[in-house]
Order: sequence, then C-alpha cells, then structure tokens
Amino acid sequence: MAVDATVPVVALGLVGGFAAARYSGRRELGGVVLAAAGAWSTRRWVQTKGPAVAGGLLGTYLAAFGGSHPLAKKIGAWPSVAVVTAVAAGATAAATR
Repeated sequence: MAVDATVPVVALGLVGGFAAARYSGRRELGGVVLAAAGAWSTRRWVQTKGPAVAGGLLGTYLAAFGGSHPLAKKIGAWPSVAVVTAVAAGATAAATR
C-alpha cells in the first residue's frame, strides 16, 4: 500500500519550516514553509477524504507546530521537532490510508 503524498509534505512542512526559520534567522520564512505545506495538504485532504478529515488533520498539524514550542523547552528544539513531526505524519498516514 502506497503512502499518501501528504505524509512527506506534512513532515517537510514541520521540519523544513523549523529549519528555514532557524538557519535563515527569519521566523516568517519558516512560517511560509509551514503554511505552504499545510495549505497544499489541506486542499488534497478535502479533495480525497472530505472536509471533516481535512479539518482534523489540519488541526493535528497546527497542534504539532504549537506543541513543539513548549516541548522544546523540556527536550530541546530538534528533538521536539522530531517528536511532533512523527506524531503528525503518523496521524496523517493513518487517516489517509
């Protein structure tokens, strides 16, 4: 069974958004990466799974982003990004199967 195309896009949005912000020193650049991946994925989820699933997955994606900040204070920035990315990508994989 193939993995839905949104799974790696979700991961790229979270990891790439953090990396873009951190290494460029421009938080808004990270936000652009995060938003672009989220918008593309949400559009695809609406088309393939419907608005209810899309809303749930978008909520998970945004919660992962938001949750990474307080988690980073406890375990560090990159470990936090890894954890929330695994959760969001796993939820996406499960919901789009």
